[in-house]
Amino acid sequence: MPRSAPVAAVAAVVFSAALAVVTGSGAAATGAAYVVLGDSYTSGPVIPTQSSAAGGCDRSNHNYPSDVAAALNLTLTDVSCSGATTANILNTTQDVSPGPDNPPQLTAVGSATQLVSLQVGGDDLGFTSIIENCLALTPWGPTKVGANCRNYYDPNGKNSLANDITALALPIATILADIHNTAPNAKVFVLGYPDILPQNGACWPSMPFETADAEYLNSIEQDLNTMLQETAQANSATFVNTYTPSEGHNACTAESTRWVEPIVPASAADPVHPNANGEAAMASELEQAGI
Repeated sequence: MPRSAPVAAVAAVVFSAALAVVTGSGAAATGAAYVVLGDSYTSGPVIPTQSSAAGGCDRSNHNYPSDVAAALNLTLTDVSCSGATTANILNTTQDVSPGPDNPPQLTAVGSATQLVSLQVGGDDLGFTSIIENCLALTPWGPTKVGANCRNYYDPNGKNSLANDITALALPIATILADIHNTAPNAKVFVLGYPDILPQNGACWPSMPFETADAEYLNSIEQDLNTMLQETAQANSATFVNTYTPSEGHNACTAESTRWVEPIVPASAADPVHPNANGEAAMASELEQAGI
C-alpha cells in the first residue's frame, strides 16, 4: 500500500537522521561531505567515546576525523575500522565479529563526496604480529622469533618488510584512482603514521624491544611513510606528514607528553596506538594541510 505524502516525508526525515547517526555525521554539520577511510590509527579503538553504530570497528567520536569534522563543520561519513587492510578498502568485506560484516570502505565514496582522507598500510604489513614477534625478554633479547627480530624479517639482507612496503604502493594507488574516478571533484588526503619509537632505540620495560630491533622497526615505519608520500604525490593526493610533528611525543615519552601509548597504555587507547591527544594532533596536521 502506497504511503501518503506526509507519512513518506516523515519517513524520509527519520531515515536521514538515522543515517547521520550511523555514519557519525553531526546533526548540525552543514559543510562539505567528508568521507574517511582507514585502519585503527584512524578509528581510535578504546578512546572515549566508542560509537555504538560502528559495526564492531572500534571507532571513537574523538578520533581525528571527528575532531576535524567538528572544527570545520563538515558532514562526516567515517567508515574507518580497526584491522582494515587495503583489500578491505578496495573490494573485500571486513568481518568484525560479533558485529555485522562491513562492506568495502570505498562504497562510502560517492559522486557528491568533496573530501576524502585515507590512512592504511600497517595492517597489510601485519603490524600486530610484528609487535608481538619483536618483544624482547631483556633489553638485549631474545625475542619470540629468535635472538633478535631484524634477523627474522631481514634474513641475509632479503628485507622482507621493505619488499612488502614496495608491493603496497600498487593497491594504494588503485584506491586513490578509484576515489578520483568516483568523486572527481574531491580533495584527497593520505596520512602517514605517527612516530612510535625514539630514534635511538626503545625504553625498557614500557616498550620492550632490543635496541637494534627498535631502530630497525623505526626505519620500517619511515619506509612505509615514504612510500605513502610518494604514492600520494603520484596520484593527485596530498600527503599529510604526522611522523615529524610526533617525534617528541612517541610512546617512550612521559604520559602527559606522548601521543602514542606504550605496550601497557596509561591513557584510554589500544597498546601502541594513538591516544586522544595523538588523534587531536593528527587532526591539526590534516587541517593545516588544507582539508
